[in-house]
Amino acid sequence: MQRYPRDMTGYGANPPKANWPGGARIAVQIVLNYEEGGENNILHGDAASEAFLSEITGAQPWPGQRHWNMESIYEYGSRAGFWRLHRMMQDLPITVYGVATALARAPEQVAAMKDAGWEIASHGLKWVEHKDMPEDEERAQIAEAIRLHTEVVGKPPKGWYTGRCSNNTVRLVAEQGGFDYVADSYADDLPYWSRFGDTDQLIMPYTMDCNDMRFGIQAGFTTGDQFESYLKDSFDYLYAEGEAGSPKMLSIGLHCRIMGRPGRAAALKRALDYMNSHEGVWFATRQQIAQHWAKEHPAPTGQRPSEMSRENFVAAFGGIFEHSPWIADRACDFETGPTHDTARGVHSLLCRAFRNASDEERLGVLNAHPDLAGKLAAAGRLTAESTAEQAGAGLDMLTDEERATFQSLNTDYVARHGFPFIIAVKDNTKSSILDAFHRRIENDRTTEFAEACRQVERIAELRLIEKLGA
Repeated sequence: MQRYPRDMTGYGANPPKANWPGGARIAVQIVLNYEEGGENNILHGDAASEAFLSEITGAQPWPGQRHWNMESIYEYGSRAGFWRLHRMMQDLPITVYGVATALARAPEQVAAMKDAGWEIASHGLKWVEHKDMPEDEERAQIAEAIRLHTEVVGKPPKGWYTGRCSNNTVRLVAEQGGFDYVADSYADDLPYWSRFGDTDQLIMPYTMDCNDMRFGIQAGFTTGDQFESYLKDSFDYLYAEGEAGSPKMLSIGLHCRIMGRPGRAAALKRALDYMNSHEGVWFATRQQIAQHWAKEHPAPTGQRPSEMSRENFVAAFGGIFEHSPWIADRACDFETGPTHDTARGVHSLLCRAFRNASDEERLGVLNAHPDLAGKLAAAGRLTAESTAEQAGAGLDMLTDEERATFQSLNTDYVARHGFPFIIAVKDNTKSSILDAFHRRIENDRTTEFAEACRQVERIAELRLIEKLGA
């Protein structure tokens, strides 16, 4: 099976109930990124100065040189910005994304974080780009970040966010083990599980929209009012979804050197006061949310369809299309991935195989279906699925007159079209089935062949929903 690793479906139309503590309508999670002293700098052994997320428009790295202006902007974050934000939010449950080398250069700030009871998660060893970093080097840096973090903070981090990550980052962190969550994702409004080998890792999506980083990029925020308005709109929309029965998580990303500036801090305070004025708001650290989610929605068990061997896939789904395991076998030739690990995902694969088959092969599938209330049913020779389906529509409890009507219609239908009458009985009642029988028997063969194929696909969908859940 060809595997496509991205999950393009997620929770789909029906996300799980978050069940936030106290019946909260929304979980608000605030991250303070502590990067100052961990950024690119030749003093830190880097090749050039930092060029990312500052007040300098269009900043470029200075190879082999220190950049005094850039350094002082970052120093503002540690010297002034951190403390302003700490005074504002010391009574809130905050998660710090702490770059390990930056934390090592910030004993006063780390002590203040701990005194406030903030969660200190790891933001990697250094605040540098990882996209071109060799896998072995990144693995070693992850290990060193954990070691140094533990040495500086007094305990190892339970959350991880690299930020400027590589395609290997999340897998390497999951393989390292010991993390309640990894936050290098922007894919959802709720936590979700990802599997790496035999490891199920909880992913806690972060944000780039409700993030003060947009003050440091073109087409971003310019005034504090813009940031405040965006936070309030995001909060209001998610709060309304929570009131409607589908609570979500609002992530807010802050940086000491950016949001710590007075004009922006004022906007943040107004936004937080606004959120605090609502009932049913759960302010929480990322670790608190992760632990809640793991308890309420543990990692799914069992083998996932996209990870099955061809043999196991056919064994699991070969009977979905009546007596036609070749459909499941051919479905294994298509590209599969996490997005197919649902009833409708598997259904898509099977239907593609069915639709790509010849008319003769599809006719064979139609003829594999039993007559409704026919001789096979009377003899108890239907598949378990067909038996349950027909019984669900009351076709196992017919009067003699009704049975005779069905058998007469079956005979006439087969004589006219060359295959048995097929309908998804779970969508129908005994009465509507008879109505459809009388109506469809008059169709021309081409029309009825197409309709029978659609019904076969619908039967398969209902069987998969029964097997895998909606």
